[in-house]
Amino acid sequence: MVKNHLDQNGSPKPPRSQEELEHSDVKKLWEDIDQFIDVLSACHDKSNPPQVPETVETFSKIIDSKIHKHNTCEREEDNFLIEAVSRLSKLTNSLSEFPSGSTTTRSLNRTSMVLQWAMTFMEEDLRMLLEENSSVKVYKNSSFNSNRLLLVDGDQCVLTVSESCGGDEEYPSFPPATVTRMNRIASAMILAGYETECCQVYSISRRNAFGEQMKKVEFEKINMEDVQRMPWNSLEGEMTRWIRVVNSCSTTLFPGERRLGDSVFSESPKISESLFSNLARAVVIQLLDFAEAVTLTKRSAEKLFKYLDMYEAMRDLIPTINMLCSSECENNELNSEIQATADRLGESAVSIFCDLENSIKNDVARTPVPGGAVHPLTRYVMNYLKYACEYKVTLEHIFQQHVKLDGSNSNPPVESKPTLEVAEGESESPHSSETTGTTPFSIQLVTIMDLLDTNLEAKSNLYRDHALHHIFLMNNGRYILQKVKGSTEIHQVMGDTWCRRRSTIVRQYHKNYQRETWGKVLQILSHDGMQVHGKVAKTTVKERFKNFNAMFDEIHRSQSSWIVSDEQLQSELRVSISALVIPAYRSFFGRFRQYLDNAKQADKYIKYQPEDMETLIDDFFDGNTTSMARRRT
Repeated sequence: MVKNHLDQNGSPKPPRSQEELEHSDVKKLWEDIDQFIDVLSACHDKSNPPQVPETVETFSKIIDSKIHKHNTCEREEDNFLIEAVSRLSKLTNSLSEFPSGSTTTRSLNRTSMVLQWAMTFMEEDLRMLLEENSSVKVYKNSSFNSNRLLLVDGDQCVLTVSESCGGDEEYPSFPPATVTRMNRIASAMILAGYETECCQVYSISRRNAFGEQMKKVEFEKINMEDVQRMPWNSLEGEMTRWIRVVNSCSTTLFPGERRLGDSVFSESPKISESLFSNLARAVVIQLLDFAEAVTLTKRSAEKLFKYLDMYEAMRDLIPTINMLCSSECENNELNSEIQATADRLGESAVSIFCDLENSIKNDVARTPVPGGAVHPLTRYVMNYLKYACEYKVTLEHIFQQHVKLDGSNSNPPVESKPTLEVAEGESESPHSSETTGTTPFSIQLVTIMDLLDTNLEAKSNLYRDHALHHIFLMNNGRYILQKVKGSTEIHQVMGDTWCRRRSTIVRQYHKNYQRETWGKVLQILSHDGMQVHGKVAKTTVKERFKNFNAMFDEIHRSQSSWIVSDEQLQSELRVSISALVIPAYRSFFGRFRQYLDNAKQADKYIKYQPEDMETLIDDFFDGNTTSMARRRT
């Protein structure tokens, strides 16, 4: 016996510390409990139970004491308690197999009472872990099983992330050690038969946490009546927040919840599946209620893009549900509800987009736009189409679903018949079946473009000045063409051939303008009719210069107030006018000025020098009603 107290050199061993003594005692105690559990399991005659050793009572007292003294940040104590409770659960289950009134009954009552008290403690501990540690920030490149825990201010277990662990915050933000602890508690409770209590605590805590995430983006449950009474500005804000929540559910919240559940209930995958499905369903139903209420609000053009955003958010949610829910039955049921609501949103979007037809048809103006500028309707429709076509893939899909391509339901493109001359071999309308697609959405887009052309043609007839009539059509035609070329999506629908034909039409408007405005001016500057009996008639020279001055004055006065906002088109017009008028005037001026008798006559009949013409032409299409008045002062 003495040798047991000596080291290898024969020197006395130092006495063992209290911690070593406790560790040794605990190890021995657990071995005794495990052996007794094996004895109970091996006993086939349940009517004749074995004698219960004193270690069972000792074991129960130790657990009872540890529960009362437990400190949540003492990791060793925590590990001991969880392991001890797991053994206590096995022991209680083994004792319960023997009949009531046997020698094991007293011990069963004792272990059952301690186990119930331990489960109550663990339930509260799990709740505390779920609620208190969710505020700790964890980053995406960390994992539940990495990083270190440090004591902060002596009483808080906080995850410390190394400086190299930059990146976005993870959801949910639980330190890895906390998740491991929750896993051990959940496993112990389930083993002890307290699955319902464990799941209830977990479910309530996670639903509350999810609700807090919604509050962070200021999204709260709104009843259907309130949604329908909301003014658009308020509803738009709610829709934006809803979209943000749904997108977060698809990319972050739902995957995070499933990942947490799988980690906490790693030994019970069916429980994890059930908990996530119940949470996801509760959240999705709340989101669908809002979407359903939105579809019942009054439809208007400005709502289209939010409807499409909501539709896309719901579309992206379905594969997330499919990926995270392994239960095919649960998937089908929930996805069917999501799809049904998405379909109603899609139907509303189609209806709103098609209603653009009525907006164009009902835009009947009685007063022309000043200066022949681009009409507000043109700007509105083309910008609307440009933004709508950013959702081209989505619109193609929902139109395919909601619009039938049969003669009774489809709307064939309205034939646009601009009253203009086009180049030989070109179609009269820029829209034809060979230039555009035949999908329901592309047909609707072409229909709207044709309706716009028809509407603008009618508005152009409000101008009494035929030249301004063509400037108006040229301005609007050019604006439409540039918008189509500037949008890849619209261009894909309309096609290159459409763009070429539209360019041809705009050029024809240009030619018509030149003919209407400058045809008579060029007749005045013509050398024909200037001679009488082989000699230049001075009277005719004076009359021609006088008529040119009056006509150019009127053109300058009126067309300086006309508006061509497209700088390139404005430049093209001025260059073409200069190329047409200046050489003709210079030739006429050089040929016939000499027939004016003296300088006084020349000043009287010659108002403009040839070199002045280009500067004057540069005043055209500026929308300036005072340019000539300024030049005269």
